[in-house]
Amino acid sequence: MRKGFWAGLVGLLLLTTAARAELPAGYQLTLLTENFPPYNFAVDGKNFAREDNLKGIAVDMVREMCQRAGIPCSLTLRFPWERIYGTALNQVDHGVFVTARLPEREALFKWVGPIGPDDWVLLGRPDSRLQVRSLDDARKQQLKIGAYRGDAIADSLVQQGFTPELALRDQENVQRLLKGEIDVWATGDPAGRYLARQEDVSGLKTLLRFNSGELFLALNKQTPDEVVQKLQKALDEMRQTGEVQNIFNRYL
Repeated sequence: MRKGFWAGLVGLLLLTTAARAELPAGYQLTLLTENFPPYNFAVDGKNFAREDNLKGIAVDMVREMCQRAGIPCSLTLRFPWERIYGTALNQVDHGVFVTARLPEREALFKWVGPIGPDDWVLLGRPDSRLQVRSLDDARKQQLKIGAYRGDAIADSLVQQGFTPELALRDQENVQRLLKGEIDVWATGDPAGRYLARQEDVSGLKTLLRFNSGELFLALNKQTPDEVVQKLQKALDEMRQTGEVQNIFNRYL
């Protein structure tokens, strides 16, 4: 009887140890982001920041997800987007947020989300009299479209035969639009309006809403499924308890 008791106890301990050892000791996710307010941005507005020097809807959400999932995550903001996107694509235990989950990207990453909406719009100056009912209208009018280099919106426009005039930072398009260097600004909503307000610009006109999408955390393909599942479960719980809405309310 004693032998059976000890055998059972040892078996239970082994199962418990195995459950706790699903991930390697010292496992950590390195999550990269960019200045893309109100979702993620550096407190000081610079192009490099770590941990507590990051703010935004997605930053707060990802921090909470990692904490609830019990997965150590380091957060770093770098520039430009193409660099951090490529790092997450090619380096194990790396991820990037927030990004659009497009068909051409689907097989490149493992996904957690959605974190929040990201409609695609063409914005015009407050005094704009342009009438744009579709992207074909923009094409026929030969409008100069400003966009952000490496962004999904810019990539999509290029695939549709447009040649957008690209800026290194999306906020540069605010002044380019006001100065008449571009006719319309292809950006996200609410991101575009938030960036414009940061430049003390209001009243930009939404001339066209041409896509409704959602933003995600994209993880390197070799990220363990257990990590992905735990983060997704944490996010789902946050949404059910109202924590996701509370985070949005802090910024919008």
